[in-house]
Amino acid sequence: QVQLAESGGGLVQAGGSLRLSCAASGLIFTNYGMAWFRQAPGKEREFVAGINRSGGSTNYANSVQGRFTISRDNAKNTVYLQMNSLKPEDTAVYYCGARGSIGIPTRSASYNYWGQGTQVTVSS
Repeated sequence: QVQLAESGGGLVQAGGSLRLSCAASGLIFTNYGMAWFRQAPGKEREFVAGINRSGGSTNYANSVQGRFTISRDNAKNTVYLQMNSLKPEDTAVYYCGARGSIGIPTRSASYNYWGQGTQVTVSS
């Protein structure tokens, strides 16, 4: 069965950094574009960052541009999200998604598989 396992969430002070990991199994990792979404209480799931199959193309939400970096290591079947200069408004559950089609869409419905999520809390 396909599994996406997020890790690395936690509590961090504003201005701090955190690195999330998503380890994929049960799929041919190089055939899937990957993305990070987040969901805060009372809000819709929001696109954060995406990366194509080879890692040569990335997209970022305006709210995280310049602060977050998505990357992937296809030899390790893992996608990462390096989060710097964290703000309280970054607080959310962060989810890893996989997409078996070309493109990096920002709609959550475009992704085929999801991890269970990892909580990120940024204090003031």
